[in-house]
Amino acid sequence: MNILRLLSVLLFLLLSLPFLGHSQSYIGNTLDNNSGVHSLLLNPANVVGSKTKFEFNIISASAFVGNDYLGVDFRDLKNIGDGFSFDSDVAKTPTDRNNFFGNADVLGPSVMFRLNEKSSLGINTRVRTFFNIHNISGLFYESISEGFDSQSDFQTEMEDLSGTVHAWGEIGLTYGRIILDDETSRLKIGTTLKYLGGAGGLFTSSPQLSAAFNSQAGILTTGGTLDYGYTSDFDTENIEFTDFTGGFGADFGLVYELRAKSGVTSDSLYTLKPYKFRFGISVLDIGAINYQDITEFNYNMNGSVSVSEFDEKDIEDVLNDNFQGTEVIGNRSLGLPSSLQGFIDYSVSKKFFLSMHGAFSLRDASTFKANNIINTISVTPRFESKWLSIYSPFSLRQYQSGIMWGVGFRSGPFMIGSGSVLSNLLSSSSKSTDVFIGFKVPIFKD
Repeated sequence: MNILRLLSVLLFLLLSLPFLGHSQSYIGNTLDNNSGVHSLLLNPANVVGSKTKFEFNIISASAFVGNDYLGVDFRDLKNIGDGFSFDSDVAKTPTDRNNFFGNADVLGPSVMFRLNEKSSLGINTRVRTFFNIHNISGLFYESISEGFDSQSDFQTEMEDLSGTVHAWGEIGLTYGRIILDDETSRLKIGTTLKYLGGAGGLFTSSPQLSAAFNSQAGILTTGGTLDYGYTSDFDTENIEFTDFTGGFGADFGLVYELRAKSGVTSDSLYTLKPYKFRFGISVLDIGAINYQDITEFNYNMNGSVSVSEFDEKDIEDVLNDNFQGTEVIGNRSLGLPSSLQGFIDYSVSKKFFLSMHGAFSLRDASTFKANNIINTISVTPRFESKWLSIYSPFSLRQYQSGIMWGVGFRSGPFMIGSGSVLSNLLSSSSKSTDVFIGFKVPIFKD
């Protein structure tokens, strides 16, 4: 396990996930009043007062990946499928502070159901993988990933470099309760308590790292310090969930609905009444997983090395042979991607809605040994009915220029969508993409 493995797995995920067809997460779907279990991923208070009295999720998967260094032309997927090249298939925007990020989210067998008029319960199983790398030189990244053979001279100064890959599973128990329900208002609160099973991770960090490449001499000169480490037996090429490290996490949320008096249709507190305006706020992914026997290295990077050594040795041997370093084995925590999420949902008519959703990381990009989400603001018009919903989100994403535009739909037990598919098909240089798909069994109220 080494720093090159970290860089290579980021590149692999960045380039392969979009083309294999594998969201911060399920973009557009979680605001649907009929989305059931998936709405709990946005706000656990959604478990109560749902339009479904029972729902069983069979399997759902969502993925989100992006960067601010290279852009892909999705309009030419056939040629890209024949083989990917840094030189001809991408548009590059190198800086000293490029960023790469993504996540995969698989929601396994999960249920939600009503307990009584004022409370509901949900149980979910989930497997997640996150990766982030922040403030890395794009040219340095490309050289490490592709080799130095065709690289021209460059010089770069990187500050607050950080990167984390982390995979874990979750078993979540969600409870929600209506604490206010009258003719004009409804207030719901909810929480999800999670048992976490860590499959492992790796991380790297440097407060300052310089690199200068002399192509004629074939020499890479570096300066500064470099930390990296990994959990016991973690392999990015073969992530296994057979030997978990336990931990705990939590989500908290509330949802407020405002109705006109004419919307009251029953004296029952639990009977759904149309809302005109809905607001929700939640804090998600509080917690961390504490791993034992993490191997962590610290290197003084002041020195020079022939790039031919990268062809003959792995990166650990290159570092050990050319730089002074120390190794420490101990217990470390890897933090979850904690975030603050909020939404506003306006009912234009009985079946047409307009919503705004904001997702903001509570982890700074430079936080060591923790993942973070990408700050996003989305506006989504949607049509929804019991058996069919169609939504088209427009999003502004951190590290991205321009508006991301997507479309998705839910038809009975099946859902599919993307928050970026339409903008990717219109752009010649797409720098992020996402997609989701799922199958479930909803049982609606009469």
